[in-house]
Amino acid sequence: MYPDGLEHVESNYTNRKSRVDGINHVVQFGLQAWLSDLTESFERFFAADKATVVQEYKDAVSTFVSPGFTLDHIEDLHDLGYLPIQFSAAPEGSLVPIGVPSILIKSTHKKFAWLVNYLESDLSAGYWHTSTSATLSWNIRRVFDKAAKETGGAAEAVDWQAHDFSYRGQVNKEAAMSSGAAHLLSFTGSDVVPAVQWVNHYYPGDNGPIAASVPATEHSVMCAGGEEGEKETVLRLMREFPTGILSIVVDTWDYFHFITETLREIKDEVLARDGKLVVRPDSGDPADIICGKYGAELIPLTDRYPGVIAEDKGSIEILWDIFGGTVNEAGFKELDSHIGLIYGDGMYEGRIKDINARLKAKGFASIVWVSGLGSWFFQGTTRDSFGSAVKATYVEINGVGHNIQKNPKTDDGTKKSATGRLAVLHEANGNLYQVQDASDDQIAQSVLQPVWENGKFLKTFSFAEAREQLKRTTGILERNGSIN
Repeated sequence: MYPDGLEHVESNYTNRKSRVDGINHVVQFGLQAWLSDLTESFERFFAADKATVVQEYKDAVSTFVSPGFTLDHIEDLHDLGYLPIQFSAAPEGSLVPIGVPSILIKSTHKKFAWLVNYLESDLSAGYWHTSTSATLSWNIRRVFDKAAKETGGAAEAVDWQAHDFSYRGQVNKEAAMSSGAAHLLSFTGSDVVPAVQWVNHYYPGDNGPIAASVPATEHSVMCAGGEEGEKETVLRLMREFPTGILSIVVDTWDYFHFITETLREIKDEVLARDGKLVVRPDSGDPADIICGKYGAELIPLTDRYPGVIAEDKGSIEILWDIFGGTVNEAGFKELDSHIGLIYGDGMYEGRIKDINARLKAKGFASIVWVSGLGSWFFQGTTRDSFGSAVKATYVEINGVGHNIQKNPKTDDGTKKSATGRLAVLHEANGNLYQVQDASDDQIAQSVLQPVWENGKFLKTFSFAEAREQLKRTTGILERNGSIN
């Protein structure tokens, strides 16, 4: 359908609009993985017998095209022996502002300019969720970092304060692995075990510790021991795991009975153990379960108030009453190192902020609890969460260049695309901005540099490099005030 004489196409992938309050930058992560799969796919295509490939292609697409279509272009591509496309991108782990492209795609052979947007759907489907998950976890990392700083919590504790629980809620294993890897750019805790293999496959290198978890029960384990045997189940597991962190889900029957009565009964065993026992509530209103049934603006309840029940006090205050702890240099309470709490049901940014605020009002450091992040957190998004789209901006027809642009009059401006050859440059303060109709010099200086061309990687990143890039660019944006 392109005009006769089409010889070149340039497109870009841009996150055009944020529908997530407070997020105005998106993490560039996952392109290298998608390009690796693309490379393997077309290596198989070029290695296969041409007649077989052409027939399979015809069988697959015959109902999607007009009658009498030909496959000369597919035969010619097979004869060429490589995919004549160039991908340029910001370094993996970069924070790219909304409205600024993170990936550029252009053709490298006059005969195959049509390939650029031919790849659009596969690129979008294979990339947007990884990048979006990376952005969501990065944003929550900043929420926990801010709370820890305000309440004197150790910064390194935040590495483990958001734990990926989302595997069972992802659409498939591949999505769980890529999203799980994206989470690990900002945190170290995860129950998505195959995410580590995903990282090692697509982002190999000297990556250091990628992820870790702890022995943790689920409800089937607790149910198997029976309600009357709940205490003995916990004691048995403490004997089987005498050191390190051990997480126990304890809402199978009566959560508040367990943390007010059973924990008191086994207090000596908990304190004698060489490690931390973590209790996990998993039902009810998370903020009330953790903080108690009263607002953060009120004076914390204590045993001096008559008629106070466990539900009013909340889990953290109950654990403090039983096990005590320390007061940090900022004047906030931290639980004894032998006891902790994790909650992973129905967590999202607003709820996490509310919990941290209520704990702060009660005099507790934010690091006294860990949040699990499940499918609600990671799967409550779409490609439109950040308006992610691939759009062409420049073509050459019969040797003549043309700037092109989509600009619907019926739209609010979101779908207005950039035009011309593009570059992304740094402002003096470190911010990134887009240059339209860019010169050759601007393109040479662009943050978006070639990473893959004609079937081969030109530049790859280790996972450690992506982590460091995210940390570095976050620091730049925080220092110049672009993010709060």
